[in-house]
Amino acid sequence: MITLVRRVTAACALGAALSALASCAPEATRAPLPAPSATATSSPAAKPPTLAPGPAGLTPVFKHGPRDRDKTVALTFDADMTSDQGPRAASGERFDNPGLVAALRELKVPATVFMTGRWAEEYPGQARAIGRDPLFEVANHSYSHHAFTDDCYGLPTVDEERMPTDVERAYAAFRRVGIRDPMPYFRFPGGCYDRRALKALTPVGVTAVQWDVVSGDAFATDARAVAREVLDGVRPGSVVVLHCTLSAAPTTERVVRSVVPELRGKGFRFVKVSELIGAARGRR
Repeated sequence: MITLVRRVTAACALGAALSALASCAPEATRAPLPAPSATATSSPAAKPPTLAPGPAGLTPVFKHGPRDRDKTVALTFDADMTSDQGPRAASGERFDNPGLVAALRELKVPATVFMTGRWAEEYPGQARAIGRDPLFEVANHSYSHHAFTDDCYGLPTVDEERMPTDVERAYAAFRRVGIRDPMPYFRFPGGCYDRRALKALTPVGVTAVQWDVVSGDAFATDARAVAREVLDGVRPGSVVVLHCTLSAAPTTERVVRSVVPELRGKGFRFVKVSELIGAARGRR
């Protein structure tokens, strides 16, 4: 069981990374419009699974899959880059992590990458390669990586009326760089959301994806400690949040190389978020 100290440490590390990156139900209304990603599918059967709208038609929130089914776990990676960090990338700061992506391929680990539109624009070749690799799925982490609530780890805030546009702008960036089928899933920058944000995104038709295991990889220097945080936290159906940003999360590749064989040795199977959502939807 994760100790209270570890939980606080992981939460603080996550907060530090988000700050440094400038960069945590009742009656239904009308059905939401499909997310931009869903329009690219060729038939209804090909559409990725999503959750039904939440209370009062709000954007549904997914945190983990079923606990009593197969021992599945989804590793998710936030490819963070805010809209004003271009000069930092130009000066050599690494917001990408090719070694991590190579490790996932080498280990044959399916994964979901929550990508900002700005990251896709900065690294179009990598974004396209990730988006076209069947091992991975690309989901939306906003265009700007600005917060959808006030007081979210020091991130700038998106105005309520601009929230849908910020999400749709990310999908447009994905299409421009050649990501064919981004998923209709959205992760709030910083994991921060409230009823107002869920209502604002209802017309976009996305499922919001959170997590139940905080890896603590943000700005961590001890890969073994981060790996232990993941191993102690994972349960069947878990969604683990990690980062695909080398400068802010330098240990993540080593963490992945450590936890993957251990979890497989315990009988866990790695899946994408879409598989967990499909399993959860099948239970309703």
